[in-house]
Amino acid sequence: MTIRRGRLLAVARKEVLQIRRDARSLMMAFLMPAALIVFFGYIISFDVKDIKLAVLDQDHTASSRSLVESFVSAGRFHVTHQLAADREVTPLLDRGAVRMVLIIPTGFARHLSAGERAPVQAIVDGADANTAGISLNYAAAIVASYSSAVALKASRLVPPVSPETRVWYNETLESPPMIVPGLIAVIMMIISAMLTALTIAREWERGTMEQLASTPVHRAEVILGKLLPYLGIGLIDVLAAILLGMFVFDVPFRGNPFLLTIMATMFLIGSLGLGIFISAVLRSQLLATQIAMIGTFLPSLLLSGLLFDLTMMPRGLQVVSLLVPARYFITVMRGIFLKDVGIPVLYGQGLAMVLYAVIGLTLAIRAFRKEIE
Repeated sequence: MTIRRGRLLAVARKEVLQIRRDARSLMMAFLMPAALIVFFGYIISFDVKDIKLAVLDQDHTASSRSLVESFVSAGRFHVTHQLAADREVTPLLDRGAVRMVLIIPTGFARHLSAGERAPVQAIVDGADANTAGISLNYAAAIVASYSSAVALKASRLVPPVSPETRVWYNETLESPPMIVPGLIAVIMMIISAMLTALTIAREWERGTMEQLASTPVHRAEVILGKLLPYLGIGLIDVLAAILLGMFVFDVPFRGNPFLLTIMATMFLIGSLGLGIFISAVLRSQLLATQIAMIGTFLPSLLLSGLLFDLTMMPRGLQVVSLLVPARYFITVMRGIFLKDVGIPVLYGQGLAMVLYAVIGLTLAIRAFRKEIE
């Protein structure tokens, strides 16, 4: 088989004309990726901010007020209710008016002055386990810092151990640097497969497959010719998504753009080939887009490591996740985007991208038939 450049480009030119005439494809190609990045980038967040706090101060001393001020000055808590009795706690938590109730018992200041243990109680709404856990961690850190300050002030001694922590790659521990690079991978897999899921099916539904079948164009030239315009669109979408991540969500780009382009190209070829394979097998635009959506969206979202740590999943699901291409591209995106790592670190994911591209193209070419049945 010899692929003729002229015939391949002729098929590509024909596909470009089809895309220009199809408003639905244009919107899906250029508007949907950007809209999804912005939408999910804001919606998906594990940050817990502005936690509504109710305070039951039974001590009414300068020390108890100082502890409450420590919570406010930390920037994570917002005191919305000052309570007078225990009976007010349950109604607030029941209706979700507050996330946490801080109870400072009588004798708090006296215990501190005597150098004794001075317990305080934090009650959280555990209906949302993630928010409750993070809120408790914040509260524990604030109380520990306050306790250290009181101990130093009383004894004037420097603690023998002084921890100094440093976070790499996501210094602020906010969600966008973790979510946005991975989100680009997931969205591009979904959009790429859905775009090309329309190609062959459209030829059959519009009756133009007869014209294509009468030409001397080889089926590999048809597949590659149809794939090339969408590959260009996909790379433009990846660039636009990266710029959105940088300038809308303030995610720093620290890596090599050339390496990312190569990896993205392999990933897009595989995803586009998968879409063409679905289109060639089903020959129905509606059915092909639905199958492409289901087959890419759920695995990419749930089994790629975007939202959930794969090592925390059951062993069976970890094995299944090895078949999800977005898993590898998410690692590539985060590695290049945030860490500036190269081939020595990402060679495994790079091989997975090449394998994915080969499998996607092979499936598409083998599934496509020019013959009219």
